[in-house]
Amino acid sequence: MQLTWLGHSCVLLSGTKKVLIDPFIEGGSVAATSPDIVAVTHGHSDHMGETVSMGRKTIAITEIAKYLKAKGVPVESMNIGGTLVVDGVSFTMTQAVHSTAIEEAGPGFTGGVPAGFVIGMDGVKVYHAGDTALFSDMKLIGELYHPDVALLPIGGRYTMGVAEAMIAANFIGAGTVIPIHYNTWDRIAADPLVLKKAVERTTDLKVQVMQPGETFEILP
Repeated sequence: MQLTWLGHSCVLLSGTKKVLIDPFIEGGSVAATSPDIVAVTHGHSDHMGETVSMGRKTIAITEIAKYLKAKGVPVESMNIGGTLVVDGVSFTMTQAVHSTAIEEAGPGFTGGVPAGFVIGMDGVKVYHAGDTALFSDMKLIGELYHPDVALLPIGGRYTMGVAEAMIAANFIGAGTVIPIHYNTWDRIAADPLVLKKAVERTTDLKVQVMQPGETFEILP
């Protein structure tokens, strides 16, 4: 499987199928990725992004799914703790500690609760934490699902920062950690090399620092 970080929290998984997570990049478009499936972690505009305009098959929590269905998007709904298999790709929805709202819908559309995903395809499991604070049940995500890769936000202010992400990496135990959700704007500025040095100095885990548009090969 190939993993491409497109920027912010937007990640493309390319294997038997193409799965696009949180289809938003600042100042650009992800439409050219032409995914088979879109997965949305929560309703904030920097994560919902181009979900409606692309109109691709989408995986989302029940409340967001209802909104997307009303917009004509083909959607599969699920909820925290559940697992869904779509076109041979497995999606397990995990807890995230954050807030949420479907911002493009205006006031009153809460969008359920925020989430993360463990996505399984071609013998590889990728954990996308979504926007989240550190929480101790990340240990259970590692123990239950054994992800090969963990995509963790490090920007601080709206999510956990570098120090918390280091603890999260230990809780989850994925062999490769990829920092996301940082340096999109000044208010979420962070240095991923600090995370890399700290994690690799104290554990056997590897931190893959990526540039937007860069692709990383994940072997089963």
